[in-house]
Amino acid sequence: MSKEAAMTTRQSPTLRRRRLSALLKTYRGDAFTTVEVDRRLGWTVGKVAKMERGVWSRPNLRDMEDLLNLYAVDDQRQRQEVLTLARQGRERGWWHPYREMISESYTTYIGLEAEAASVLQFEALMVPGLLQTQEYAYALLRRGPSELDDESVKNRVEIRMERQKALKASDPLRLWAIVDEAVLWRPVGDATVMAAQLRHMIRLSELPKVTIQVAPFAAGAHAGMGGPFTMLEFPEPQDPDAVYTETITGELLEEDDVDVAKVKVAFQRLTGDALSAQASLDLIDARARVFEAQAS
Repeated sequence: MSKEAAMTTRQSPTLRRRRLSALLKTYRGDAFTTVEVDRRLGWTVGKVAKMERGVWSRPNLRDMEDLLNLYAVDDQRQRQEVLTLARQGRERGWWHPYREMISESYTTYIGLEAEAASVLQFEALMVPGLLQTQEYAYALLRRGPSELDDESVKNRVEIRMERQKALKASDPLRLWAIVDEAVLWRPVGDATVMAAQLRHMIRLSELPKVTIQVAPFAAGAHAGMGGPFTMLEFPEPQDPDAVYTETITGELLEEDDVDVAKVKVAFQRLTGDALSAQASLDLIDARARVFEAQAS
């Protein structure tokens, strides 16, 4: 690991704002409705509800003081925790300059991924973003469902490459990616791009916290037939796990315990449907050789 990579740390204002939202909801309890809080503090109706849903721009410290006073939170440790989270939540993540060009759901996902402990992902048709080469990402986005100009494509590739730094941080992200075998066959870009992409996956699999499996055609129907998904796992009990899905019409970030549990079961079943990690790498290597032969 390079010195630069070793110095990389992962911290996210998005996760701090998420914790802050949960705390504020807890302290409000049943004493007030959100509308009552808005009216008592002279705020626009809906302001507190947005805070508790995690719809933040940057937390206002004076607002936090007003809420703590209204909720009669007198314990200094509890008050300090809220104010500290608010200060940390006011910071801007590396993705801030891109916020106008990506959706709110994707922005939130990036912020949560930045400090997640693990990413469990299944992809049916493409290499997962955290494993993509720059050339593969360009080829993919240029032929995607949306017509993007060159600048938009460039920005999205930059986001993808920046996200990947978490895999080599001093506290690296744990990635367990399962892809359908179709991903290894479908040419995105030319044969040179595909060969380089598959070799890149093999190299990344050597990282201590990266696992790659392939669900082979021979497995027939498998637990991922419902479509691709990504699960974020967090080390602290106060941070609920989340599931992220993308469709042609948009993205969805789901935190409901029941839905998250269903996806966990599906992923566990997929690990059994897929080839072992070593057999998966052997298959990826075989497909890379095919593309290398085509490129020569």
